[in-house]
Amino acid sequence: MARKRYTDQKNPKIVVIGGGTGLSVMLRGLKEKALDITAIVTVADDGGSSGVLRSELQMPPPGDIRNVLIALADVEPLLSEMLQYRFTNGTGLAGHSLGNLMLAAMTDISGDFVTGIRELSRVLAVRGTVLPASDQSIVLKAELVDGTIVEGESNIPLAGQPIKRVFIEPADVEPLEEACQAIQDADAILIGPGSLYTSIIPNLLVPKLADAIVQSNALKIFICNVMTQPGETDDYAVSDHLEAIQQHIGHQLFDYVIVNDGEIPPQVQDRYAEMGAKAVHLDLDEVTRRGYKVIADRLVLFRTYLRHDAVRLSHHIYQLVDSWMDRKG
Repeated sequence: MARKRYTDQKNPKIVVIGGGTGLSVMLRGLKEKALDITAIVTVADDGGSSGVLRSELQMPPPGDIRNVLIALADVEPLLSEMLQYRFTNGTGLAGHSLGNLMLAAMTDISGDFVTGIRELSRVLAVRGTVLPASDQSIVLKAELVDGTIVEGESNIPLAGQPIKRVFIEPADVEPLEEACQAIQDADAILIGPGSLYTSIIPNLLVPKLADAIVQSNALKIFICNVMTQPGETDDYAVSDHLEAIQQHIGHQLFDYVIVNDGEIPPQVQDRYAEMGAKAVHLDLDEVTRRGYKVIADRLVLFRTYLRHDAVRLSHHIYQLVDSWMDRKG
């Protein structure tokens, strides 16, 4: 399909909010479209290399930012592979990815995390803008159904109890001003895919960021995960994901929900069942009853793991945004 030229000669502005692998996969498809992309990424990660750098260097966690930068970068595949390379040996080096260390170095050189991201984006010829939800590290906590409080993004899925709610400290954390501005200027806002309680909702708990989304007149789209996540969304249907977001934010945010309804091979389902995961059930009647419009399609690919089909997913998103822009005139 030919890229449409809009009357103001500018591409539609979309803001994508989330974290984790799912967000990066989707962005690989979206960057090929005629879209002006801003990705707003969670800073609640406290595990692995990100957690170590966060603790030792007093910087926001770089892992999700690194993945998004690489997804949007216009570089040779070998360079992307190198940035994702994780050291397996060496005192102090083992467990760290090269990309995380580069972000840490750029933060130190430039004087702050946001400038470091901006400079590395320039080096990698990133197609779009990548912003942390805040320039402060956020501590994520969860209240489980039995009343237990669990601290730390990496610990929450391991708690062995359903999650009642998650919350952040400090509760009044300030969002990045550029992130709020991007939301105000957006033609469309995409939330997901990603870990519901540890990648998606933490961004929406940043007070002014959530307010900006609620007040925006942009088209709002939720991209639902393909599989449930053990310890977070066990047995969740599509409507359960939407309900969790609404309960935390106090508003029904979305106009559209994009979901997979493609068949997952039995042997793949069996493999995921061994890890405690299964396909997210599309309870279409319940989702539409709540007022959401649903786009359902075969949106999965299976290689080592199930992933969204970035090409098909980005096509649906572009079509929705394109139609929205036409209606706006």
